[in-house]
Amino acid sequence: MKSKSLLLGASVAVLAAAVAIAAQDRYSVKVPNGLAFAEFRGYDTWQVISISHNGPMLAVITGNPAMIEAYKAGIPGNGKAFPDGAKMAKIHWNPKKNELTPGQPLVPGTLHDVDFMVKDSKRFADSGGWGYAEFEYDAASETFRPGTLTDKPPQANDAKCGFGCHTIVKNQDYVFTEYQKR
Repeated sequence: MKSKSLLLGASVAVLAAAVAIAAQDRYSVKVPNGLAFAEFRGYDTWQVISISHNGPMLAVITGNPAMIEAYKAGIPGNGKAFPDGAKMAKIHWNPKKNELTPGQPLVPGTLHDVDFMVKDSKRFADSGGWGYAEFEYDAASETFRPGTLTDKPPQANDAKCGFGCHTIVKNQDYVFTEYQKR
């Protein structure tokens, strides 16, 4: 009997380890020829810059301390560029109604994707000094993957994937998001 419970205990431990190993480490994902998720470690605790509702998705845009300090200094409205090391994350969710709240507001439901930007004028000299990445989230497997040309919107597989869209705000150092008053 003792050997059976020892075997059962060992089997449970092996199964638990297998599940832990199977769970994806999001920081191991990288856009081919582009940015790694690991370059944005801590993005989910950065300060909020703004929120958005573009198409069907709800999003929060966060910035690392360098990005927040640049905004507080008046960038880009003062004509200066964001400093190297400034980073942004845009976290998109599929919305759902909060049935329990008066007015049934839309609130974040399942995670959809996470987009990143980093200012590095040497590394990304040919894309306005910014590198971009987009990682799609699969709720069923709880994993991320780099965005592809089949996603909506389509994503190229390099750090310049967002540059085409951002050229229309070149005079704002390629950044759409305004730092909102608090």
